[in-house]
Amino acid sequence: MERRSFLKSAGAAAFIVNAPSDLVAAASAKPQANGEWDQGLVRHLLPTVSDTEMLIKVSLIEPQLYPPVLRVDSTVVAGKMTDTQGEFWQFFVKNLKPGRTYKLNLKNYKGALLCQPWEFSTFPDRNSSPSQFRALFISCVGGHEAMGFLPPAVRNRLLKRALSFKPQATIVNGDHVYWDLLSPVTSKRDYGGSTEKAIKIAGQFDRAGIVLGGDNEAVLKKAVGPQLTPIYGADFRSTPVFFLQDDHDYFDNDDATDEIVTFPPSYFMMQLARTTQSMYYPEFLAEASRPKGLPFSYASDRPVGVSESFGTIRYGNLAEIMLYDVRRTATLAGPSAVYVDANVEKWLVDRTQSREVHNLIHCPSNPPGWSLGKWGEWYPDVLLAEEKRLTTAVQKPYWQSGWLKQHDRLMGELSKNKSRTPLVISGDMHSIALGSMTRSGTHDFSNNPVNVALSGTGGTYQGGWPSSGRRKTPAMTSQVLDFKEEIKPIEQHGFTIVDFTKDKMVLSFFKWDVNTQSIEDIDTLVPFYIKELPRA
Repeated sequence: MERRSFLKSAGAAAFIVNAPSDLVAAASAKPQANGEWDQGLVRHLLPTVSDTEMLIKVSLIEPQLYPPVLRVDSTVVAGKMTDTQGEFWQFFVKNLKPGRTYKLNLKNYKGALLCQPWEFSTFPDRNSSPSQFRALFISCVGGHEAMGFLPPAVRNRLLKRALSFKPQATIVNGDHVYWDLLSPVTSKRDYGGSTEKAIKIAGQFDRAGIVLGGDNEAVLKKAVGPQLTPIYGADFRSTPVFFLQDDHDYFDNDDATDEIVTFPPSYFMMQLARTTQSMYYPEFLAEASRPKGLPFSYASDRPVGVSESFGTIRYGNLAEIMLYDVRRTATLAGPSAVYVDANVEKWLVDRTQSREVHNLIHCPSNPPGWSLGKWGEWYPDVLLAEEKRLTTAVQKPYWQSGWLKQHDRLMGELSKNKSRTPLVISGDMHSIALGSMTRSGTHDFSNNPVNVALSGTGGTYQGGWPSSGRRKTPAMTSQVLDFKEEIKPIEQHGFTIVDFTKDKMVLSFFKWDVNTQSIEDIDTLVPFYIKELPRA
């Protein structure tokens, strides 16, 4: 690394001085807050956007008998109820102009404001040439405080610090909910939804019952609501969000034993995940380059054109971020098994080969590079916990060799496109990390190594770090890879900000140690490490 400099602040380590200037300037800034903005009857509000559409999810403190109305400048849209009690509503707005800031008003059917008006901007036209784009990446923000997770106020404070750097998009990669129901490892302990404590908090799901319109709806709200609404509130009202689901968002851990294999998700798991998404956070809006026929897209009970599992963030011709859930379409077909459906893989390959944009990155819900020895990973590694090492000499039960084949195809396509620097950002492993992959098995990526980052976690409970649980060790690089670690996995809360320009991507990593730093230290977090990736 070149041009090192050091800044001293509470709990902050060294970082490189070639950071974007406003990151440096914000080193002692206070986190962004609502200030005098009146949240009114809004419990939570999470919006997403493209260059021509908006989709906003809202929950209200007081149920509404009649649809509330959203005014976007002169356009008026009636809300669509997403629960059965009038507490949850969505607003889908079409035919907007790219790169424009709109004024939004949310009112009840009588015309009374439900919250203070606010502003929200569409992305630039997909063929325009913006000079910069900033994206925030974070994962594993979920968890019920009563089950031992980080208090919502602390998680909200971390998010507000991230918002103080004014990202133009936020990617929350998986595990928004922890309420495992069947996993033999987690359902009866820790954050299990089948524990006595969980049942006292929310009640018990009836797996043979419907999710909406019955007792299951009330259980879901009690289990999920405290993991989302107090953490995000309305702080992201002007910052588009992109929520990607992973295993726990289907209400289980990825486990495989002779008694149960938890994925691909069962029908009931799917209904819980779909209902949670429909009520709490937005699906992915349509994008011209994404096929309409991908799985779980264009569903008749969703806004027209959205995808529930596969998303695109397109910011002019400057940046494209590919988001894909590996759980819904996973198969157990041995050598031909896949995590993502064949048509999804084709879409990913086509976009990766395309030269329409200056920067393109992959964001799968399951990270490449590192392994915890878990079943539902790309890699065959098994963890020898007492020896604190991974091995491929022991067969991993129920692991599918086709998963690694698909991994190699996707990483290979990233490496092949010499016009760009390959980058993958993911979460899942409750860590902050950075490295580069030069080989997977017989596949050589050394001419254009694949850079891989773990973004950091927003809500991990004290027993949830890999090394503090039954695994006894942080994540380690898979034995099937040649992989150079630049940041070995750090088990601390944090987030990553990526700045895109035409000639480079700059990754700024932030961390906060719940054991050694005060909550107040969150307000002055600065990057502890910055990585510049020049365009190839």
